[in-house]
Amino acid sequence: MVVFQDARPKRSDYRRFKLRDMDGPNDYAAMEQVLTRRFRRYLDGDEKFGDLPDILLIDGGAEHAQVALQVERALGLSIPVFGMVKDDRHRTRGLVTPEGLELGLQRVPALFALVGRIQEETHRFAITFHRQQQSGRVKGSALDAIPGVGPKRRAQLLRQFKSVKNIRAAGLEELEGVLDKKTAQAVYRHFHAPQPGAETPDTEEE
Repeated sequence: MVVFQDARPKRSDYRRFKLRDMDGPNDYAAMEQVLTRRFRRYLDGDEKFGDLPDILLIDGGAEHAQVALQVERALGLSIPVFGMVKDDRHRTRGLVTPEGLELGLQRVPALFALVGRIQEETHRFAITFHRQQQSGRVKGSALDAIPGVGPKRRAQLLRQFKSVKNIRAAGLEELEGVLDKKTAQAVYRHFHAPQPGAETPDTEEE
């Protein structure tokens, strides 16, 4: 998921989603899962997903846009949604509604260029994530590198503090209120000392 604000990439809001419980490749099911998880996080009050987009641009055609629209309706949301379609040379051609109405953008060069840039950035980010997965470098959370923090303690921290950002800002006494003293100290040191090679939370896997 990439985010643009004021026609510029807002990389701090980019997110990566690892698909769950998929029987095999299914583009539409994957789209449904990712969008559902993204918007449920918003509805649950997760501050990392605190803002709804003004418009949702889906990398695909009318069928992909239909999936996005169905997810919105199921969750009681109403956000304009369009697919970003390409021509035979894989160049951005225009936008398409879930109903299949294509909107040409060539007559508005600035808009045409912006949509093309968004689509290219989406591909770049997705390909980078895929390559990292293949090489085994992707980590599930910024908390995974902390000694003594496994799935159970990670869940305790996120349940109490809601986000990695809040955990980073927490004082030692606050952490000791959730974890044992040794683990709390490890978490505090992790976020208050240089950690070469640590995963940054800006594009943390969801």
